[in-house]
Amino acid sequence: MSGATIAGRAKWLKDADLQRLLAALSQGGGEARIAGGAVRNALLGEEVADIDIATTTVPDETEERARAAGFRTVPTGKEHGTVTVIAGGTPYEVTTLRADVATDGRHATVAFGTDWKADAERRDFTINALYATAAGDVVDLVGGLADLQTRTLRFIGDAEARIREDYLRILRFFRFFAWYGDGRPDAEGLRACARLKEGMTRLSAERVWAELKKLLAAPDPSRALLWMRQTGVLTVVLPESGKWGIDAVHALIAAGRDLGWPCDPLLRLEAIVPPDPAKMATMAARLRLSRAEGARLSAWAMTDAIAPATGEAALARIAYRGDRQAVQDRLRLGLAAARARAGQDAAALAEAGGYLRLLRFLDGWEKPVFPLKGGDLAALGMASGPRMGETLAALEAEWVDGGFREGRDALLSRAAELMKDA
Repeated sequence: MSGATIAGRAKWLKDADLQRLLAALSQGGGEARIAGGAVRNALLGEEVADIDIATTTVPDETEERARAAGFRTVPTGKEHGTVTVIAGGTPYEVTTLRADVATDGRHATVAFGTDWKADAERRDFTINALYATAAGDVVDLVGGLADLQTRTLRFIGDAEARIREDYLRILRFFRFFAWYGDGRPDAEGLRACARLKEGMTRLSAERVWAELKKLLAAPDPSRALLWMRQTGVLTVVLPESGKWGIDAVHALIAAGRDLGWPCDPLLRLEAIVPPDPAKMATMAARLRLSRAEGARLSAWAMTDAIAPATGEAALARIAYRGDRQAVQDRLRLGLAAARARAGQDAAALAEAGGYLRLLRFLDGWEKPVFPLKGGDLAALGMASGPRMGETLAALEAEWVDGGFREGRDALLSRAAELMKDA
């Protein structure tokens, strides 16, 4: 025992269903403990999203004990030792203590056991290998508490050996550094990541993007991205950033912090890759981004940069004809870049003011609805077909250029004029 406790820091530990589950798994010589991230975050005073449990009971016995206690179970990964137990409406991943028998850089063959130290030593980082008893007492078998106190992210044991077990741990190294690290990353870990970075090409695109997205969602991922660039890791997983640089992300994070913007992984990604539609399409396909994510990057890349002196009426036309999210992304990136230069450049200060004005206008702008439809032209005697579509498009273009001011009656009059001239 380390002497540390989460008892006064984790309200969720007092949950009656959680305590009943831990008790059921600890009967008859068994033992169950809270494991990993929940313990780490409780010690840091940070939010806990998921609560994982490690146990000496094998999966079948875990299921039997949980059901006997009145809980529902889901065999989410029994072959790897994991059973999800639904207790009081909350899902808990309960995993049998394990040791790796064989690894191939992506997956592991495991053997179940009862050795807590062996289970801790197969995990990735010391701060992720902490356990807590039902009473909240923290069990530290690999030096995680000391590293957590200094915000040091360190592989357990030999860094290269941990990475060769699963090359995704390279990205996890930088992701956890972005969230929990301080100062300079562990030197041995950095060297191992640099030496073994090509192993990441064996990983599935889904796993790579999931880690990148979590990294970019950190409050300030800029230092992690810098170290990824220096080790060559960023170029392997995100070659589009190679000749573009990552300097813009620092300014973006500062602007977001000062102006209260939410952490936006896609916007941060846009800050470190070029606005090239073809490259964005290739990147979205390679990383297997969701349809919505790919569409956002494509729309941003196809939206022209917006000058800070643009008038509000002109911006309304741009937003109406284009993609509102893409326009906002362009403005936020422009504002962040201008703010970064404003300390030494008076013109940049004026640019920042212009971008801020446009963003505030866009925040309060509602896209107007074009008053006419095809049925309105049909009522005037126009037959359906290409001509109707062309006439509607011409009327809408005039309406937009006129600042959306013309009402339905005026547009119908204009439609009648166009039909006479045809």
